[in-house]
Amino acid sequence: MIDQDRMTAFINSLDRGNTPFLDELEREAKAGDVPIIRKDTQALLKFLMAQAKPKNILEVGCAVGFSALLMAEYSDEDTRITTIEKYEKRIPVAKENFKKYDSNNKITLLEGDATEILKTLSQGYDFIFMDAAKAQYINFLPECLRILNKGGLLVSDNVLQDGDVIESRFAVTRRDRTIHARMREYLYELKHNDSLNTVILTVGDGMALSVKL
Repeated sequence: MIDQDRMTAFINSLDRGNTPFLDELEREAKAGDVPIIRKDTQALLKFLMAQAKPKNILEVGCAVGFSALLMAEYSDEDTRITTIEKYEKRIPVAKENFKKYDSNNKITLLEGDATEILKTLSQGYDFIFMDAAKAQYINFLPECLRILNKGGLLVSDNVLQDGDVIESRFAVTRRDRTIHARMREYLYELKHNDSLNTVILTVGDGMALSVKL
Protein backbone atom coordinates (compact mmCIF):
# COMPACT_ATOMS: atom_id res chain seq x y z
CA MET A 1 0.00 0.00 0.00
CA ILE A 2 1.26 3.48 -0.87
CA ASP A 3 2.27 5.68 2.05
CA GLN A 4 0.33 8.82 1.05
CA ASP A 5 2.35 11.21 3.21
CA ARG A 6 5.67 9.98 1.83
CA MET A 7 4.34 10.09 -1.72
CA THR A 8 3.10 13.66 -1.26
CA ALA A 9 6.45 14.68 0.22
CA PHE A 10 8.24 13.16 -2.77
CA ILE A 11 5.99 14.89 -5.30
CA ASN A 12 6.35 18.21 -3.48
CA SER A 13 10.15 17.80 -3.49
CA LEU A 14 10.01 17.98 -7.30
CA ASP A 15 8.16 21.30 -7.28
CA ARG A 16 9.99 24.26 -8.79
CA GLY A 17 8.44 26.67 -6.33
CA ASN A 18 6.69 29.92 -7.07
CA THR A 19 7.82 33.43 -7.80
CA PRO A 20 9.94 34.88 -4.93
CA PHE A 21 7.19 37.08 -3.49
CA LEU A 22 4.79 34.11 -3.26
CA ASP A 23 7.43 31.98 -1.56
CA GLU A 24 8.03 34.78 0.94
CA LEU A 25 4.31 35.29 1.51
CA GLU A 26 3.93 31.56 2.13
CA ARG A 27 6.71 31.62 4.73
CA GLU A 28 5.10 34.61 6.47
CA ALA A 29 1.70 32.94 6.52
CA LYS A 30 3.07 29.73 8.00
CA ALA A 31 5.01 31.68 10.63
CA GLY A 32 1.78 33.42 11.63
CA ASP A 33 -0.27 30.19 11.62
CA VAL A 34 -2.43 31.49 8.77
CA PRO A 35 -3.92 28.59 6.80
CA ILE A 36 -3.01 28.72 3.12
CA ILE A 37 -3.28 26.18 0.34
CA ARG A 38 -0.80 23.31 0.44
CA LYS A 39 2.05 22.76 -2.02
CA ASP A 40 0.28 20.13 -4.11
CA THR A 41 -2.87 22.27 -4.14
CA GLN A 42 -0.79 25.18 -5.41
CA ALA A 43 0.59 22.99 -8.18
CA LEU A 44 -2.90 21.92 -9.25
CA LEU A 45 -4.17 25.51 -9.27
CA LYS A 46 -1.23 26.60 -11.43
CA PHE A 47 -1.94 23.72 -13.80
CA LEU A 48 -5.61 24.71 -14.02
CA MET A 49 -4.69 28.33 -14.72
CA ALA A 50 -2.56 27.16 -17.65
CA GLN A 51 -5.02 24.56 -18.92
CA ALA A 52 -8.41 26.23 -18.42
CA LYS A 53 -7.18 29.81 -18.98
CA PRO A 54 -10.04 31.36 -16.98
CA LYS A 55 -10.86 35.01 -17.59
CA ASN A 56 -13.25 35.71 -14.73
CA ILE A 57 -12.40 34.01 -11.42
CA LEU A 58 -14.30 34.08 -8.15
CA GLU A 59 -12.64 33.01 -4.92
CA VAL A 60 -14.80 32.36 -1.86
CA GLY A 61 -12.45 32.76 1.10
CA CYS A 62 -9.47 35.07 0.73
CA ALA A 63 -7.58 34.91 4.07
CA VAL A 64 -4.39 36.94 3.50
CA GLY A 65 -4.66 36.74 -0.28
CA PHE A 66 -2.09 34.05 -1.05
CA SER A 67 -4.20 31.90 -3.37
CA ALA A 68 -5.68 34.92 -5.15
CA LEU A 69 -2.17 36.23 -5.79
CA LEU A 70 -1.03 32.80 -6.97
CA MET A 71 -3.91 32.64 -9.47
CA ALA A 72 -3.17 36.21 -10.55
CA GLU A 73 0.50 35.42 -11.09
CA TYR A 74 -0.09 32.28 -13.15
CA SER A 75 -3.14 33.33 -15.20
CA ASP A 76 -3.38 35.39 -18.39
CA GLU A 77 -2.88 39.16 -18.30
CA ASP A 78 -6.56 39.86 -18.97
CA THR A 79 -7.83 37.56 -16.20
CA ARG A 80 -9.81 39.22 -13.43
CA ILE A 81 -10.22 37.81 -9.92
CA THR A 82 -12.92 38.66 -7.37
CA THR A 83 -12.27 37.37 -3.85
CA ILE A 84 -14.51 37.41 -0.78
CA GLU A 85 -13.41 37.63 2.87
CA LYS A 86 -15.33 38.40 6.05
CA TYR A 87 -12.68 37.87 8.77
CA GLU A 88 -11.90 41.44 9.81
CA LYS A 89 -8.40 40.71 11.11
CA ARG A 90 -7.26 39.28 7.77
CA ILE A 91 -8.81 41.84 5.44
CA PRO A 92 -6.19 44.58 6.07
CA VAL A 93 -3.39 42.05 5.55
CA ALA A 94 -4.92 40.89 2.28
CA LYS A 95 -5.33 44.49 1.12
CA GLU A 96 -1.70 45.25 1.88
CA ASN A 97 -0.54 42.13 0.06
CA PHE A 98 -2.62 43.03 -2.99
CA LYS A 99 -1.23 46.56 -2.94
CA LYS A 100 2.33 45.23 -2.86
CA TYR A 101 2.08 42.28 -5.21
CA ASP A 102 -0.93 42.60 -7.52
CA SER A 103 1.04 44.61 -10.06
CA ASN A 104 -1.52 44.16 -12.85
CA ASN A 105 -4.50 45.10 -10.66
CA LYS A 106 -6.29 41.86 -11.39
CA ILE A 107 -7.82 41.36 -7.94
CA THR A 108 -10.95 42.91 -6.42
CA LEU A 109 -11.61 42.21 -2.73
CA LEU A 110 -15.21 42.13 -1.51
CA GLU A 111 -15.58 42.43 2.27
CA GLY A 112 -18.38 40.65 4.07
CA ASP A 113 -20.32 37.41 4.41
CA ALA A 114 -20.17 35.31 1.25
CA THR A 115 -23.75 34.15 1.87
CA GLU A 116 -24.97 37.69 1.20
CA ILE A 117 -22.33 38.77 -1.32
CA LEU A 118 -22.90 35.79 -3.62
CA LYS A 119 -26.55 36.84 -4.03
CA THR A 120 -25.42 40.19 -5.46
CA LEU A 121 -23.09 38.77 -8.11
CA SER A 122 -24.12 38.28 -11.72
CA GLN A 123 -23.55 35.24 -13.89
CA GLY A 124 -20.32 35.21 -15.84
CA TYR A 125 -17.64 33.38 -13.84
CA ASP A 126 -15.74 30.62 -15.61
CA PHE A 127 -13.76 29.51 -12.54
CA ILE A 128 -14.79 29.46 -8.87
CA PHE A 129 -12.37 28.50 -6.09
CA MET A 130 -14.16 27.52 -2.89
CA ASP A 131 -11.90 27.82 0.15
CA ALA A 132 -13.99 29.30 2.97
CA ALA A 133 -15.78 27.92 6.04
CA LYS A 134 -16.21 24.23 5.25
CA ALA A 135 -19.61 23.93 6.91
CA GLN A 136 -20.92 26.63 4.55
CA TYR A 137 -19.94 25.00 1.25
CA ILE A 138 -23.34 23.35 0.89
CA ASN A 139 -25.04 26.71 1.53
CA PHE A 140 -22.82 28.55 -0.97
CA LEU A 141 -23.34 25.98 -3.72
CA PRO A 142 -26.70 27.13 -5.20
CA GLU A 143 -25.48 30.69 -5.76
CA CYS A 144 -22.13 29.47 -7.09
CA LEU A 145 -23.92 27.29 -9.63
CA ARG A 146 -26.15 30.21 -10.61
CA ILE A 147 -23.22 32.51 -11.46
CA LEU A 148 -20.91 29.84 -12.94
CA ASN A 149 -20.89 29.72 -16.73
CA LYS A 150 -21.79 26.55 -18.57
CA GLY A 151 -18.52 24.69 -19.01
CA GLY A 152 -17.08 26.59 -16.05
CA LEU A 153 -15.08 24.93 -13.29
CA LEU A 154 -15.87 24.87 -9.56
CA VAL A 155 -12.83 23.88 -7.48
CA SER A 156 -13.53 23.05 -3.83
CA ASP A 157 -10.60 22.77 -1.40
CA ASN A 158 -10.21 20.83 1.87
CA VAL A 159 -13.10 18.49 1.19
CA LEU A 160 -11.59 15.45 2.94
CA GLN A 161 -11.06 17.19 6.30
CA ASP A 162 -7.78 15.40 7.06
CA GLY A 163 -9.55 12.08 6.55
CA ASP A 164 -12.40 12.74 8.99
CA VAL A 165 -14.96 12.78 6.17
CA ILE A 166 -14.70 8.98 5.79
CA GLU A 167 -15.33 8.34 9.48
CA SER A 168 -18.62 7.71 11.23
CA ARG A 169 -20.09 10.85 12.78
CA PHE A 170 -19.52 9.20 16.17
CA ALA A 171 -15.79 8.87 15.45
CA VAL A 172 -15.29 12.63 15.12
CA THR A 173 -15.39 15.06 18.03
CA ARG A 174 -18.80 16.45 18.90
CA ARG A 175 -17.78 19.99 17.92
CA ASP A 176 -16.84 18.78 14.41
CA ARG A 177 -19.97 16.77 13.69
CA THR A 178 -21.84 19.59 11.95
CA ILE A 179 -18.91 20.25 9.60
CA HIS A 180 -18.55 16.49 9.04
CA ALA A 181 -22.22 16.06 8.13
CA ARG A 182 -22.34 19.12 5.88
CA MET A 183 -19.20 18.18 3.98
CA ARG A 184 -20.56 14.71 3.34
CA GLU A 185 -23.79 16.31 2.11
CA TYR A 186 -21.77 18.68 -0.09
CA LEU A 187 -19.74 15.89 -1.68
CA TYR A 188 -22.86 13.83 -2.30
CA GLU A 189 -24.50 16.80 -4.01
CA LEU A 190 -21.44 17.45 -6.19
CA LYS A 191 -21.44 13.83 -7.36
CA HIS A 192 -25.21 13.52 -7.87
CA ASN A 193 -26.21 16.95 -9.20
CA ASP A 194 -27.31 16.50 -12.82
CA SER A 195 -25.77 19.86 -13.79
CA LEU A 196 -22.27 18.84 -12.66
CA ASN A 197 -19.55 16.38 -13.58
CA THR A 198 -17.32 16.03 -10.52
CA VAL A 199 -14.07 14.27 -9.70
CA ILE A 200 -12.76 14.15 -6.11
CA LEU A 201 -8.98 14.10 -5.75
CA THR A 202 -6.74 13.36 -2.77
CA VAL A 203 -4.57 16.39 -3.59
CA GLY A 204 -3.77 18.45 -0.49
CA ASP A 205 -6.59 17.93 1.96
CA GLY A 206 -8.88 16.81 -0.84
CA MET A 207 -10.04 18.80 -3.84
CA ALA A 208 -13.24 18.42 -5.83
CA LEU A 209 -13.26 19.59 -9.46
CA SER A 210 -16.76 20.11 -10.87
CA VAL A 211 -17.59 21.12 -14.44
CA LYS A 212 -20.97 22.75 -15.00
CA LEU A 213 -22.77 20.91 -17.81
